[in-house]
Amino acid sequence: MLSRLQELRKEEETLLRLKAALHDQLNRLKVEELALRSMISSTDGNKKQPTQPVPEQSQDMLMHVDNEASINQTALELSTQSHGMRQEEEEEEEEEESDS
Repeated sequence: MLSRLQELRKEEETLLRLKAALHDQLNRLKVEELALRSMISSTDGNKKQPTQPVPEQSQDMLMHVDNEASINQTALELSTQSHGMRQEEEEEEEEEESDS
């Protein structure tokens, strides 16, 4: 019984560390998303639509953070630039570096 309790405490500590690491990663991704949005809006010259702040998570969403089924059903919204656009940006960066 005592060993089972110790095992559960170790598991709890591990899960709490994992939760903290995931929360830190989420914050880093939010910052990166805002930086990318800013870069995109500045390159598009689209100054009319300012970047909207990331909405605060609702209390309901925060309650489901630890629910595995809820986590697995969460849709990820990921997008990338097309390969051609990235290649053009790399060429522009190389030109700027060679001009220096």
